[in-house]
Amino acid sequence: MDKYDENAVVQRIMAEKLVRELLKIRAEFDTVLETGAGTGVLTKELTGKIQYKNYCANDLSEKSKKYLDKILNKYTFIAGNALKINKKADLIISNAMFQWLKDFGCFYNMLEPGGILAFTSFTTGNFREIKELTGLSLEYKSMNEIKQELKDYEILYTKEFEHKMSFQNPLELLAHMKHTGVNSLAHWTFAQVKDFCEKYKRKYPEITLTYTPVIVIARKN
Repeated sequence: MDKYDENAVVQRIMAEKLVRELLKIRAEFDTVLETGAGTGVLTKELTGKIQYKNYCANDLSEKSKKYLDKILNKYTFIAGNALKINKKADLIISNAMFQWLKDFGCFYNMLEPGGILAFTSFTTGNFREIKELTGLSLEYKSMNEIKQELKDYEILYTKEFEHKMSFQNPLELLAHMKHTGVNSLAHWTFAQVKDFCEKYKRKYPEITLTYTPVIVIARKN
């Protein structure tokens, strides 16, 4: 987590876009639940721009609290699986976490009637270079699949976009992925890393990595 912020370039862009669009829809809430709060990239962007009475932040890691304590004065922190939180909110918001969920509509029962679900994730095509080269990839959902999973919601806003990052070399790219929470490549041997770097330079000489974020804001019917 300690090097997340300096590497979370795309995640910061996603948080900014998410909050900007949320403010066009609604800016006052009783209870906010932020899931996957991490180092507080979204927390910083959100809390200075909305009005709320209660703020609840969640992350799988207890370590998240030390970062959030520097941002928030009065809030509740809940470590662990966000789906097991027994709490109602009129805003559930999350940045770059939903790609780990099987069902994007899973927070429906935790939302108050008319409550807002606002999140960012990644769609198919994310890290396409890695998948093409190694076959390794998360099962990213398409926009149509996301909309289908949110069929019980009124979808207020969706936006997909693409962002390419460039690196000096493939090792720098691997370090970037590790520091932003992509751990599937962490157990490679030295020989595997060397082979990956050589193949990456041949196939993608500009050493680019493609992100395909999506922003979604929906309301509970």
